[in-house]
Amino acid sequence: MITQDQNVTTAFLSDAVSYGLSGPVETMETHISRIFLVADKAFKLKRAVKLPYADFSTPELRLESCLKEVRLNARATPELYLGVRRIYRRTDGTLTFDPGGELVDAVVEMLRFDQDSLFDRMALNGQLSATLMSDLTEMIVAFHKAAEPVFGESGTANVSAVLDINQAGFLTSSVFSKAEQKTMDAQFRSALKRHSSLLNQRAEEGKVRLCHGDLHLRNICLIDGHPRLFDCIEFNDRIATVDVLYDLAFLLMDLWHIGFRAYANLIANRYIDAMEDDAGFALLSFFMALRAAVRAHVTATQAEEAGGDEALAASARTYYDLALTLLQERPARLIAIGGFSGSGKTTIADRLAQTVGAAPGARVLESDRIRKALHGVPVDTRLGDEAYQPIVSERVYAEIACRSSDILSCGSSVVANAVFDREDRRQDIRESAVQAGAAFIGVWLETPEAVLRARVSARHGGQSDADLGVLEKQLARGAGVLDWTKVDGSQTPDDVVEAICRLLRNG
Repeated sequence: MITQDQNVTTAFLSDAVSYGLSGPVETMETHISRIFLVADKAFKLKRAVKLPYADFSTPELRLESCLKEVRLNARATPELYLGVRRIYRRTDGTLTFDPGGELVDAVVEMLRFDQDSLFDRMALNGQLSATLMSDLTEMIVAFHKAAEPVFGESGTANVSAVLDINQAGFLTSSVFSKAEQKTMDAQFRSALKRHSSLLNQRAEEGKVRLCHGDLHLRNICLIDGHPRLFDCIEFNDRIATVDVLYDLAFLLMDLWHIGFRAYANLIANRYIDAMEDDAGFALLSFFMALRAAVRAHVTATQAEEAGGDEALAASARTYYDLALTLLQERPARLIAIGGFSGSGKTTIADRLAQTVGAAPGARVLESDRIRKALHGVPVDTRLGDEAYQPIVSERVYAEIACRSSDILSCGSSVVANAVFDREDRRQDIRESAVQAGAAFIGVWLETPEAVLRARVSARHGGQSDADLGVLEKQLARGAGVLDWTKVDGSQTPDDVVEAICRLLRNG
């Protein structure tokens, strides 16, 4: 609730003259802040609220939070955060930014940016792209790698604390019945027990860190063509000190919720690639569910404060339903995609992955990426002939099979993408599913030679180094006796993916 003092502060901040500026002042509001936009600046005021997870009830607490917000956000986007301005009351009762008098409030001063550059707006306007998602993932990886590990608490206790906060948060509104709240809490506690061992191991390995804490689409913007993170959690270190994958999961959940599942899967895979964290992939669905629950109770609280806003209450329910859906266990399965160079394996694997297994879809293991990683070079770096010697290729295929088995054993699904033109390699990848007790399907993209040659000739850059010479060798060698399901690779990618999905639906 905004206090009478803050009503006066709001009036002060709504007048451009207060800043020594002219022109209109636009205002925006979140559940804990009011933002005033004037000229090329933005001023963020903490609302005088006391919630289970945030206390802004006094001017001193709000000032402390403002100072901390600037310091923590400077880790990712220092150019946006200009400092903190204190608001004082003169002896005549008027307010001023000039020092002196009684401290009544404080605001964070930021550079103003176009609201259309916010990623939630860009998503609605169809402006997100795979390239942008890859750039964003690189930034998040760098941010997480730079964050200092926080030890002293088990991974289970860390997540249990989030569940406790959620439990208290749901009590602040009447949107969900007591029975609904009890159902959700019970399912989360049960899932926590299943993941307890892995969570504890990750905490011991230093994967619990002081992270962003609120990493969803609305807290990412595009500045000078590059994704930038802002508005991290500063008011509660407990909320922001989490497993790095839980930090990432807010973004994944946000994308999944609005229907951008392919981007959620892409970010998850590129992040796991960069962090070399296959084992953690199995936690993403649980973490995404937890993030959906957070959004459910926060939105429900907003609905309550707005006098029972029906639209907000309905939105809160979509997150509640999503959380329960994401908590459902799904059997792990392995889909191997094989075919000669130019058959479209990478495109198909990437598009298929979002449809397989628990959210955010399947872990994609790709021979080209693994080969580049083994040589310590970026995926678009062209390797020499020595990187394709038989001994290197054996190592690549062995890694695909071994990692597939490990990931499947953790409960996640896998889409493995490689040429697989040798019977022993096809047998090895099948055996990795058998060892993990997972279902397996092998798909061979049967593509006319003329189509293969045309596609390979048209390539410019990318992760594959295969040229026409490589393709001709593959064709001359052949693939031996194929016992995998053949799918016409000359179709459109959508048609190929749909054909494979029909195979999966039919068992």
